[in-house]
Amino acid sequence: MPKFQDASLFAASIAPVIDAVHVNVHASARRAGADLATASGLEPGVLIDLRCTLPLRPITRHGLATLYRYADPSGLEPEIQAHLAQGTLEEDADGLLHATPRTLAFLDALYALHAETTGRIWNGRDLTTLSDLVGRVLDQAGREPGGALVLMAPPYEPDGSPAGLLLFNRLAALRYHRADSHAAAWRAAGLSSGEIVALRDGPLREAVEADTNRRAAQPYLALSADDREALHDGLLALV
Repeated sequence: MPKFQDASLFAASIAPVIDAVHVNVHASARRAGADLATASGLEPGVLIDLRCTLPLRPITRHGLATLYRYADPSGLEPEIQAHLAQGTLEEDADGLLHATPRTLAFLDALYALHAETTGRIWNGRDLTTLSDLVGRVLDQAGREPGGALVLMAPPYEPDGSPAGLLLFNRLAALRYHRADSHAAAWRAAGLSSGEIVALRDGPLREAVEADTNRRAAQPYLALSADDREALHDGLLALV
């Protein structure tokens, strides 16, 4: 019998695996990424997180605040001003923040770096099947107005992207579905972002996490239990 008949339990089990896979790629690409930033003569900052969305659509200050909902809001405006000053963001009359040609060139190089990294560290793995499974899940993930996922999905996928690159960026986008699920759960419990960060282990924390898993399970219903097991075990093998 497949291990993951219950989608809520699966959502709880797969979340740390997705996080580990995502972090592993960034760690493996860190030195090359630092060299790329130096060669490009810019400070990447939020461009790394926004790599999947800026080539497709602009973002607002409110959108950035949503993506970084647990950060100090006072730190976002200096970051924005730094990008405007170095020519990596451009603000239009409506306050929308757009990628500049300099940013797009950097992100193209970053995508190439991530393609090389994932191809190297995941050599020999069935990345096509995994990227297809994650793509199916991401297609079914609810995009709540005002949430983070609606800003980050669908992710930028240039023609000819290898399966490892597709998998990495689809996972990066999918993480925002769980982030939105978590935010919805702590809001339903009457908590603020600061309160959930400070909340200690106990019945209320457990209730919020259980609600998070119920909400985060929604897109995994697109997969059979066998597919969920293949996704979980396939991703675990990449860590």
